[in-house]
Amino acid sequence: MAKSVVSGLDRILTLELVRVTERAAVAAARLRGRGDEKAADQVAVDAMRSELNRLPIKGTVVIGEGERDEAPMLYIGEEVGAGGGPEVDIALDPLEGTTICAKNLPNALAVISIAEKGTLLYAPDVYMEKIAVGPGYREGVVDLDLSAAENIANLAKAKGVPVHEITTCILDRPRHAALIEEVRATGAAIRLIGDGDVAGVIHTTDPEETGIDIYLGTGGAPEGVLAASALRCTGGQMQGRLILDTEEKIARAARMGVSDPKRKYRERDMARGDVLFAATGVTDGNLLSGVKFGKTTIQTHTIVMRSSSGTVREIKARHQDMDKF
Repeated sequence: MAKSVVSGLDRILTLELVRVTERAAVAAARLRGRGDEKAADQVAVDAMRSELNRLPIKGTVVIGEGERDEAPMLYIGEEVGAGGGPEVDIALDPLEGTTICAKNLPNALAVISIAEKGTLLYAPDVYMEKIAVGPGYREGVVDLDLSAAENIANLAKAKGVPVHEITTCILDRPRHAALIEEVRATGAAIRLIGDGDVAGVIHTTDPEETGIDIYLGTGGAPEGVLAASALRCTGGQMQGRLILDTEEKIARAARMGVSDPKRKYRERDMARGDVLFAATGVTDGNLLSGVKFGKTTIQTHTIVMRSSSGTVREIKARHQDMDKF
């Protein structure tokens, strides 16, 4: 008899997810530095889909590669899994940072989140304003409605350090010029990233390892849901607000169940219930090492988390059977 989703997800799925992101990461890593973003993304999609269909779940992709007419595989609404298990929502990005991978730059990841059915935000493919910090702070230490300067000052006070010891992660985009100027005026440091804001948010969960204390700026809303899933598991805080600046976007969001276009979502609003999250490094990064190809083995580095237990596992694997990848 299948395990009821009311009691949460079967914990065995936590480790099963590792195989899903490992397979996608290895496929993408074979095309690192080749300059072909589409090819790298496609092999990662194919590998992740194949492995998902081995899992004992009845899954629906709610955050994927696009809508059905735009994405041949892993599109929003696609059903995956071998069946016979819990019904789940799935948010995924088989290659988070396609440009990063194509240029062989740091922090490309294969990422997935699984949660109980009906608990992941069905986010439209629009921009989202975001702010995130790691665990260990009082609720509301930062807030999307405050200025960057106020948030950095509040975080520095809570951490017990001067502002100049705070490091902010921001996507390096022209739209962030004013934000970057404001942050620099406070005396805080900035780590600019060219792509991959899921990794950027996740880096706030372990500032001693990554050097990142806070994430600020706008990025993709689907990536926001993935990042929120990770923070649900680690105890970090995140807020996001969809940027619905046209009537078409407002209407599209409404069709996906967004009734309040100005709502401020917290991490627990974007990813509710029991959440599992896994990410495998494609290229070397601050948190995860990239795939390493040896003469007879392949090495992968994965982080896998579960919200209900707060467990975070780091898995460094050596795969002897090259044919499986």
